[in-house]
Amino acid sequence: MFTDYVKIIAKAGNGGNGAISFRREKYVAAGGPDGGDGGNGGNIYFEVDPDSNTLIDFRYNKKFKAENGKNGEGAHKYGKSGEDLYIKVPIGTIIRDAKTNRILADLSHKGQKELILVGGRGGKGNSHFATSTRQAPRFAQDGENGEEKELILELKLLADVGLIGFPNVGKSTFLSMTTSATPKIADYHFTTLEPNLGVVKNEYGDSFVIADIPGIIEGASQGTGLGIQFLRHIERTRLLLHVIDVSGSEGRNPVDDFYKINTELAKYSEKLSKRKQIIVANKIDIMQNENLYLELEKVAKENKMEIFKISAATKQGISELIKYVSQILKTLPKEDLTEVIDRKVYTLEDEEDYRIEKEDGVFVIKGEAVERVMRRVNIADNESLYYFQKSLEDLGVNQKLKEMGVKEGDIVKINDYELEWEE
Repeated sequence: MFTDYVKIIAKAGNGGNGAISFRREKYVAAGGPDGGDGGNGGNIYFEVDPDSNTLIDFRYNKKFKAENGKNGEGAHKYGKSGEDLYIKVPIGTIIRDAKTNRILADLSHKGQKELILVGGRGGKGNSHFATSTRQAPRFAQDGENGEEKELILELKLLADVGLIGFPNVGKSTFLSMTTSATPKIADYHFTTLEPNLGVVKNEYGDSFVIADIPGIIEGASQGTGLGIQFLRHIERTRLLLHVIDVSGSEGRNPVDDFYKINTELAKYSEKLSKRKQIIVANKIDIMQNENLYLELEKVAKENKMEIFKISAATKQGISELIKYVSQILKTLPKEDLTEVIDRKVYTLEDEEDYRIEKEDGVFVIKGEAVERVMRRVNIADNESLYYFQKSLEDLGVNQKLKEMGVKEGDIVKINDYELEWEE
């Protein structure tokens, strides 16, 4: 079974909690703080697996989780960091954020590995919060949660040449005659239910990869038939061979077929509509009306496309076509086809520190930086609250609240906590 599109849920490991601990030492207040830090949570990487060519394994295993960091301990013992998780995918796999549809990685090179989800940082132990005036802090930081996302894994075949055209026009036969691939061939529509790959080698030793893209019919770009499942594979190709039946044996009009297929390509992707294309007039060995070919030849000239007459069944004209394709591919750069990665690795400095909104008289503070500080404090501990207040002061939250007109007794809300403002 060929699987080229799946959704999975992946979660990086949570950071371990910092420890609250005191050593027993004479003349040291409360024994002296010696709580160690928690370990970092494991990251999640995706890497290319050279032995895989389908995403079928992900149909049955859709949840992935990296190891959590261990909690810190007394005597300044740091928690062990969680093991990173490496998920293997076939070459040509694109990873998207299912929520935003942003591309996170394009694994299109051998040996490629990409960091996708970052594990949570371990919390600091209470030994970090000792000062000259706070010699026995009774609070520590909890570890941060690791990133969690629903991801789309989308496999796009890495072929140099894509065979396109209506069903039963001879694409599979052409592939079988030019490569060692053995696609299923029969005299009925939709014989090919999944893409087939083959390597073409010409008489001079040059080689290229060719893919038979099945199921493209009128309306494919809107989901008709099977085509919408496979149109994505054409996006990786550098050259399209548009196979058209000119025999007239099935009552098809070659010119109509040419425009219908190209209309579907344009609807699916403007980029595809501009891809280099060669028209392959197939089944000339059983051609019943030469005018059908002549009309198609005229269309080729109007669209400034090369046209080759072949018979895939008898190999007539195939060697000339393969020789020309080899020459053209040398002029078409591969690097232009790589997906544009819309991904940025964010740091704390890049994040919006906070924003304050007034909702029904309540000052609501939002923003990852503030919420991160809130998660690290123990509301029930006065010293921890003092640390929290100082952190807000350093972020400029208190000043911003004053500028917005906060008064004694007003409610300030952060996460699920409501605090009363005091001057």
